[in-house]
Amino acid sequence: MGRSFRYLLAATTSANLADGVLLTGAPLLAITLTRDPALVSLAGVATTLPWLLLALHAGALADRGDRRRIMVVTAWARAVALAGTAVAVAMDALSLPLLLAILLISGACEVFNDTAAQSVLPMTVGKDDLGRANGRVIAAQTIGNSFVGAPVAGFLAALAPAALFGAPALLYTAAGLLLLGMRGRYRPATVSTAPLRQDIATGLRYLVRDRRVRDLAVAAGVMNMCSSAYLSVFVLWAVGEESVIGMTAGQYGAVMTVLAVGAIAGSLLAHRPARRFGEGRPLVVLWTVNGLSLLLPVLVPTVPSVYVTGLLLGATSAAGNVLVVSFRQRIIPEELLGRVNSAYRLIGMGGNPLGAALGGVVGGVAGLPVVFVGAVVLCLTAMPLAARALARTPEPVAV
Repeated sequence: MGRSFRYLLAATTSANLADGVLLTGAPLLAITLTRDPALVSLAGVATTLPWLLLALHAGALADRGDRRRIMVVTAWARAVALAGTAVAVAMDALSLPLLLAILLISGACEVFNDTAAQSVLPMTVGKDDLGRANGRVIAAQTIGNSFVGAPVAGFLAALAPAALFGAPALLYTAAGLLLLGMRGRYRPATVSTAPLRQDIATGLRYLVRDRRVRDLAVAAGVMNMCSSAYLSVFVLWAVGEESVIGMTAGQYGAVMTVLAVGAIAGSLLAHRPARRFGEGRPLVVLWTVNGLSLLLPVLVPTVPSVYVTGLLLGATSAAGNVLVVSFRQRIIPEELLGRVNSAYRLIGMGGNPLGAALGGVVGGVAGLPVVFVGAVVLCLTAMPLAARALARTPEPVAV
C-alpha cells in the first residue's frame, strides 16, 4: 500500500476525530440551549437524517465525478460551516435552530464524503490488499469516534465551548489538505451522462439483480435491526438497583471502551482469515458468534459477562464490516460502486430505527428476555442468507 493510501488513511483519521468531537459536543451544547428532551433529541436526528434523504444521490455523484475532489470539497465545506458556528458560540449568539441547521449541513457533507471514501479506496490499493486497507480505515474510524473524540469533546466543553466547533473545523481542514497529497486517477473510467434519477435507478437495479449483494444487504439489515432492538432496552437489564445485573452507570459506560478495543482488534485482523478462506466462511462464523454473544448476559447476568459480550460484539462487528466492504469493492464494477454501496447501506442500516422501536414495544408488552432471545433467533435466521450470498460464484449482472 503506497503513498495515496497513506494520505487517505491520515485524512480519514483526522476527519473521524472531528466526527467524534462533534458527535459528543453537539448534545453538550444543545442542553445549554434547552432542557426539553424532545428538542435535545433533534440534534441526533439532524445528524443522521441526511443519510435517509441523500444517500442515493451521493452514490450517483460519486460515480460521476472525481471521488477525491468530492471528499476535499465536503471536508472544507464542513470546516467553513463549523468555523462560523464557533464564532457564534464565542459571541454567545448560538441558537437551537442555528445548531440544528449546522448539524444538517455537516451531516449532508458526511453522506457525500463517506460514500466517496468507500468508492475511492479500491482506486488506491490492489484487490489483494482491500481487506488490510479496510481494516486500517475502520480502526482509524473507531479510534477517532470512540476512543479519542468523546474525551476530547468533554475536555473542550469545560475549557471553551466554542472549541467544540473550532477544533473539528481545523481537523476537517487538515483532512482536505491531506487528501491533496494523493496521486492518481479518482474519477471512474466510465462515467454516465444519463439523468441523475436514471443513474440512481441503475444502481438500485444492479443491487436487486446481483443476488450476492442483495442477500448480504438483507442479512445485514436483519442483523442491524435485531442489534438495535436488543441494545435499545439492554440498559434496563444491566443498569441500576432494579436491574437484573446491577451495573453502575460508570461500569456501563466502560462497556463502550471495551467494545472499541474489540472493534480495533477485529478490524486489523479480519484480512488474515479472508486471505486463507475468502470472505464467505469467516463472515458467516463472525456473524454467528456476534448473534450468539447477545445471549451471554441473559444466561449469565453478571458484570464480567457484559464486558465479554462487548468485546465479542466489537470484534465480530468490525471484522465482519471489513469483509463485507472488501467483498463489495471487489465484485461491484468501478463505475457503479458509489451507487450500489449507497443502496446497500440504505437497506443494511434502514432497520436500525425500526428495531429500536420494536425493542421498546415488545419489551414493554412481553418482557425484556423475549426481546433478547427473539433478537438472537432472528439474527441466526439471517445466516443461511449470508452463506448463500457468499457461496455464489461471480456472475455478470445486467443493468
